[in-house]
Amino acid sequence: QVQLVESGGGLVQAGGSLRLACAASGRTFSSYAIGWFRQRPGKEREFVAAITWSASSISYLDSLKGRFTISTDNAKNTVYLQMNSLKPEDTAVYYCAARRIGKGTAWNLGDYDYWGQGTQVTVSS
Repeated sequence: QVQLVESGGGLVQAGGSLRLACAASGRTFSSYAIGWFRQRPGKEREFVAAITWSASSISYLDSLKGRFTISTDNAKNTVYLQMNSLKPEDTAVYYCAARRIGKGTAWNLGDYDYWGQGTQVTVSS
């Protein structure tokens, strides 16, 4: 069992930055890779980025490369998503999720077993 808790969402002006955090707990969370997904208003949930705890594998949605950065703090059992140069179209509920390492692919939300409750990010124009 893995528990995930997101934090760091909020309201920001276009061009601003936010850092989201995903705190993981549970006996086996180190066996899981962590992904960030988002669900924009009226759209399906989509992949944003993913990382393994060793940071040996990192992937991003191509359109977000250069603006978003995913990282880990193993001492805090936390995965971060640094979001810079935010745009109104980045407005969404952001979720972190856990996928057993070696299972499926990083960008397929169906391959993730555990999900956090989500955190709202709103970017004003």
